[in-house]
Amino acid sequence: MPSVIFKKGLQLKHAVAGMLAESYHSALVEQIKADGFQYRSGRLTVHLAAEFGFCYGVDRAVDYAYQAHTRFPDRRVVLAGEIIHNPHVNDKLRALGVVFLGDEGAALDDLQESDVVIVPAFGLPVATWQRLDARGCTLVDTTCGSVLNVWKNVRRYAQDGFTAVIHGKAWHEETQATASQALQYPNGRCLVVKDRPEAAVVCDYVRHGGDRARFLETFSHGVSDGFDPDRDLSRIGLANQTTMLMSESMAIGEMFRAAMRNRYGEADLPARFRSFDTICSATQDRQDAVVALLDSRPLDLVMVIGGYNSSNTCNLARICAERVPTYHVAGPECLLSASELRHRPVAGKDETLASGWLRQSGPLAVGLTSGASTPDNLVGATIERLVACCGDGATA
Repeated sequence: MPSVIFKKGLQLKHAVAGMLAESYHSALVEQIKADGFQYRSGRLTVHLAAEFGFCYGVDRAVDYAYQAHTRFPDRRVVLAGEIIHNPHVNDKLRALGVVFLGDEGAALDDLQESDVVIVPAFGLPVATWQRLDARGCTLVDTTCGSVLNVWKNVRRYAQDGFTAVIHGKAWHEETQATASQALQYPNGRCLVVKDRPEAAVVCDYVRHGGDRARFLETFSHGVSDGFDPDRDLSRIGLANQTTMLMSESMAIGEMFRAAMRNRYGEADLPARFRSFDTICSATQDRQDAVVALLDSRPLDLVMVIGGYNSSNTCNLARICAERVPTYHVAGPECLLSASELRHRPVAGKDETLASGWLRQSGPLAVGLTSGASTPDNLVGATIERLVACCGDGATA
């Protein structure tokens, strides 16, 4: 029996509004917004970016998950992966009783028709969709509209004989789902490049050719089966994981445009190269807002709040770290004291301990932002903890 799919909520938005507000709202954050995005306490001044926190797509995904839990109280509600990249939000859903695929006793092949399966905001690979549909489950699709827009372009590339070159992280759920959109077509091909150095390797091969085996080994983490660089780099279309750094995506696009022009000439470029801006507007708004914050005033440090596996949060930290000491923290619990803090360094993969992170005397100006998957209650609690840490040190 084909699955029943809910794509526009379950008509219970008002019924779950109070629960969402209780779980994720912050009166302090609302006050700071009303006060011109500034907050003062003693020697501390917090400057909040004008755009931060939950974006529309994340807010919608979390809302749908709560609606599903409310609509089907007597059925097992299962998430096909993390709803978003924020452990606080995912733990809240687990506390409600929502089961995550991969948790103990929750495997895709064990799903029953009676189960309700929530598709996360990143979407799912085509093959996973097909397996879920075959189980006959009720599906609640929270895939972000910005992700769907990328899929549309990638499908068009495959249909027209272009290889999809995706600026993204090969391990990321969204990138894997996007790549699968191309691979559902007989001649669909894709290649994932993480950054400008990887893009430069591909561009060099476009211009001059090279060692095919070495190329395939270099990109074994992000290349489709049967990929032949001598054949499949002759016509390419650019796409992005929607949460990547926009300036880097633009630079990579220009690198590929130049390489294809060098190889095939200006006249042949339209038949060989396509590019669409597929960075989501919310990601861009948050990046622009943090740049505006950095430009507007001198800051002693910046704190970026969000999950360590959140791509858009990590990119906010990258932007800030180029200008001012920056600490990417998962939440308020990372601020241990005025002298110690747990954070994820911009150039690192693991959380580490920083000592002497907070100046012990004199006025302190702190910039603050959060990723698109970070709820306001974590922002508010982090500000409260920051105030307490400043109180632990000497005042001016």
